[in-house]
Amino acid sequence: MTAELSTLARGPRLRFTSASAAGAALMALLLAGCAGRDAWPLHAGQQAVTFDRTMSTATHGRFLLYLPAGFEAHGATRYPLLIFLHGSGEAGDDLERLKAHGPPRLVAEGRSYPFIIAAPQSTHGVPRGFDPLELDAMLDELMARLPVDPDRVYITGLSMGGEWSYGWASRHPERFAAIAPVSGTWETRDACRLREVPVWAFHGAHDDVVPLAGDEAMVEAINACGGHARLTVYPQAGHDAWTPAYADPALYDWLLQQRRHGAGR
Repeated sequence: MTAELSTLARGPRLRFTSASAAGAALMALLLAGCAGRDAWPLHAGQQAVTFDRTMSTATHGRFLLYLPAGFEAHGATRYPLLIFLHGSGEAGDDLERLKAHGPPRLVAEGRSYPFIIAAPQSTHGVPRGFDPLELDAMLDELMARLPVDPDRVYITGLSMGGEWSYGWASRHPERFAAIAPVSGTWETRDACRLREVPVWAFHGAHDDVVPLAGDEAMVEAINACGGHARLTVYPQAGHDAWTPAYADPALYDWLLQQRRHGAGR
């Protein structure tokens, strides 16, 4: 029995004396629901109308989870959370593929981090990429099950994952303390949504897969909106800007200085 049904079962019981009374009550509920909606212009012909409706859906996802040394699930410590979004080459249903690049690779090679690290796997490559509803659901699960500091949740990702670092954060800027897109870009029309989210982007000067110009435009647009974005360009690198970016301890030090409410900028 779901929580909603349990609540209903414990609540007061209503008895209807007749089928007509039950029908009248149902009609009253329907009318009450309609009363709160914007009226549609119901006349012959074609017209523009709008609607708002809350939908619920079930989702399933898989991800690699890294817990730092000394992790205590029920202690007083709240841990920073780093979410890593992979590139299109690692999409599919084999989590081992995620260990090809970025923090999952470095963890597999023996590197330790002070973060909880979650690396979800998209079943789709470009152009679809990550499903933001699945990402939202994963973050909700992580926040509910693990002792995560809600003011220190970060996103990083490479190539397709670099794009979705921008994209996901622009959908929910209130949830993230900072993002670090690598070899990514996004539509500049969303830049102002990131003005409260510190950004450190990384790109190769000779990237012929995701051209540098798109990342430069995004960073410039965020700053034009009053944001806090910077871009490191590796002059000799092509698309692979992630090897030097994720090998640099300064990236992780910078992330840990960021707080959702603006400390450390």
